[in-house]
Amino acid sequence: MSISKTTNQEAKPRGIQKKHIFNFNVDIEAVSWLPMPLKCLSTAFLILALAGCSQHKEKALTQISLTNPEDISLTDKAVAIPLEKLEYTASKNYPLLTLDQDTIASQLSDMDADGTADHLFFVMDFEPKEAKKIQLEWVAEAPQYDLKTSIRFGKREAKDQPVQPALEETLSAQDMPKALGFQKYQTDGPTWENDKVAFRHYLDGRNAKDVYGKKTAAISPENVGLDSAGAVVDNYHTMEAWGRDVFPVGNSAGLGGFGVIAKDSIRRLGILVTDTLSNVEQTHFKIIEEGAVKSTMHIDYTNWNTAGNTYQAEETTSIWPGMYAYQNTVSVAGLQQGDTLAIGLSNINNKNGVEELKSEKWVALIQHDSLTYDRKWVMGSALILPATAYQNYTEAPSTGNFTQSYLAKLNVGNDTPVTYYGVSGWELSQEPKFKDAAYFKSYVEQLANQLYTEIDIQIEN
Repeated sequence: MSISKTTNQEAKPRGIQKKHIFNFNVDIEAVSWLPMPLKCLSTAFLILALAGCSQHKEKALTQISLTNPEDISLTDKAVAIPLEKLEYTASKNYPLLTLDQDTIASQLSDMDADGTADHLFFVMDFEPKEAKKIQLEWVAEAPQYDLKTSIRFGKREAKDQPVQPALEETLSAQDMPKALGFQKYQTDGPTWENDKVAFRHYLDGRNAKDVYGKKTAAISPENVGLDSAGAVVDNYHTMEAWGRDVFPVGNSAGLGGFGVIAKDSIRRLGILVTDTLSNVEQTHFKIIEEGAVKSTMHIDYTNWNTAGNTYQAEETTSIWPGMYAYQNTVSVAGLQQGDTLAIGLSNINNKNGVEELKSEKWVALIQHDSLTYDRKWVMGSALILPATAYQNYTEAPSTGNFTQSYLAKLNVGNDTPVTYYGVSGWELSQEPKFKDAAYFKSYVEQLANQLYTEIDIQIEN
């Protein structure tokens, strides 16, 4: 049920490039009627004209120099270049990036979720301290690339209607499954994924974040969560060739859901599945982009009323290839003095506790155990958080509507965005070494260092 995908139905070979070829073999006989001095002059002018055209074409290419400033390798490192630095106008159409005659998958990205593209986005590998120079050309036809990210969202308005794909949704506090008598959404809400792992958000009022373990790099089937008639059905807790839902969420906020700690009270964004009325007056969901190398969705929470306070909250969720993780950016307006943003990490089935790993730039909360349903498989999960906002962590109480979690406490300003990452490594994924706790910890540390490394970008227009 995904929509607006950029796919590559016919795999294009590597090395796609635009060549400008000019023939300098001038036919002297064609100007034989001219005196010899004029023949030479005519030939010279023609050669100069063609050479000038060639130089003009060469200037149409923008040279971009990229340098990894750190002594670490970077794999599928995200690079985002503001379009204003590339002298971009809508008439320039589509970007084509090349490096040593190889094409680099890229897309125009709307990073501030305002409906207009503002960055050129792609991923690249870098060796320690490596510098690369790539070429950018604007082309009239959109290049086609293998799809490595996706967002799937489907909904229905009545129990007897089939689910239809949709780009956005607005739900009120009354539109809860317990009150409606049926589940409106395919997989309880949107699913987003890359070539490594998949996640889903419970848009049905719970606002928790779940994990799908993927066994293959391919995007999961469109009918996950649906039966043959298009009705909502739970068919994703059964192992399929692509994988399955592996992470129990319960009454937690899953991997990266959030709430607020105010006056020592943990306040959940939303409700439990047994409730009929949400504490969020209106929730608006929208798919911002879905492309070969980046997919993004945005959710606005209007009038989140909890424990006598009213907040306005929003989050923007993105994913790109190569990482067993997703990025989330959250802001909350209405925070009172002493309020703390709480980012949840479900600890259901965890018997090994949590480890706090710190650096100057980031903090990671890491757990590793048989975290999956019935403790059947080993999995690691983690949060990567900015050190500048991190205070400490606590464990949620055993009762209430926000339980079964470790909570990372972030000190953020009122209506100030904060970005963090949810990480998941399942032993049956494409990386079986995730079964080893030390390996998963090493992966989280390496990923965090990569995410917090800024590529040096120099542009020659």
